[in-house]
Amino acid sequence: MTVWILFLTAIFIFLALDLGVFNKNPHIISSKEASSWTLLWVTLSFLFSGIIFLLYKHEYIANPTELKPQQAVIKYITGYLIELSLSIDNIFVIAIIFSSFKIPQKYQHRVLFWGILGAIFFRGLMIFLGVALINKFSWMTYIFGGFLIFTAIKMLFTKEEDDFDPKESKVYKIVGKLFPIKSEINGQKFFIRENNINYVTPLFIALIVIELMDVLFALDSVPAILAITSDPFLVFSSNIFAILGLRSMYFFLANMLEKFSYLEYSLIAILTFVGIKMLIVHHFKFPEWVSLSFIAISLLTGIIVSLKKNKANQN
Repeated sequence: MTVWILFLTAIFIFLALDLGVFNKNPHIISSKEASSWTLLWVTLSFLFSGIIFLLYKHEYIANPTELKPQQAVIKYITGYLIELSLSIDNIFVIAIIFSSFKIPQKYQHRVLFWGILGAIFFRGLMIFLGVALINKFSWMTYIFGGFLIFTAIKMLFTKEEDDFDPKESKVYKIVGKLFPIKSEINGQKFFIRENNINYVTPLFIALIVIELMDVLFALDSVPAILAITSDPFLVFSSNIFAILGLRSMYFFLANMLEKFSYLEYSLIAILTFVGIKMLIVHHFKFPEWVSLSFIAISLLTGIIVSLKKNKANQN
């Protein structure tokens, strides 16, 4: 448990510094600032694979699946790439939510910050339950695998994000019944009090909707990474690093999402691959390098095709 405590402590210390020091005053995050933070988080995420190697080499952490250090590193990186790629869909939805509630850019970081705290809790809970189910009932891999393939097919034939209207969601209506909603933005406050009445602001509504949407996305991403490994620490750490990098990625990519429209097909390919991997896991296991290579090639292909198509359209 010492490693878990140290890991979580380090994450929360950085988050405290993030809100209390680096982003104490609300401001519009420029593309340069967002790209710097994105590069920092991606670098830290890959450097953490070195710590993974040392932890499993010296047996500083429980190793329920008896992984060798090199195997643990490959599974961590593969899991991280899966979570990072699936987070791209999150960015689309977050952009729609902020636009719908007319959240000014300078307050969006605060909403995403508190959203991450909730995501850490819910992801941790879902990972714990997912690992427990797979370890208890081996046939659960078939359920998860079938669900991922179903999700991939659904993504291929539907475009839900185009039809999603946060103000028509059940969340918005339920919160409206519990608290009176103030339609005006009041700085970066989630709650305000006027005439002895407590109101919730659009920032709070956006936070709740983003939080619940993250839970829905986790229904895809958690089973996807469980296809790679059922080691709790590897699953959790790769998830957390992907989530932490999501904020800076949002500010970096939010205005460029249309340029990477073909990445959607990369995600479909990845979900299909890991779904098939879970369905046949008791009969055939892909080498670790195959999974990592397939995910990396899928993402790279989606990026290259998107850029080429955009260039062709401009000409």
